[in-house]
Amino acid sequence: MPKQKTHKGIKKRFRVTASGKSTKRSCNRGHILSKKSGKRKRSLRKGSLITGAEARHIVDALRPCS
Repeated sequence: MPKQKTHKGIKKRFRVTASGKSTKRSCNRGHILSKKSGKRKRSLRKGSLITGAEARHIVDALRPCS
């Protein structure tokens, strides 16, 4: 039986915390930053937790299969 692979697209965008929750980076932070205010850019530095069914899907895709 082949092993389950980690989903590489999810691996690049999300992280699983030590307590098992999933986090993501804020969007709109990659480019075209000159027109955004400093206050907006500072608030975009923070990531956020993902909840619900999406969080379970992300954690399952990143979990190493035993």
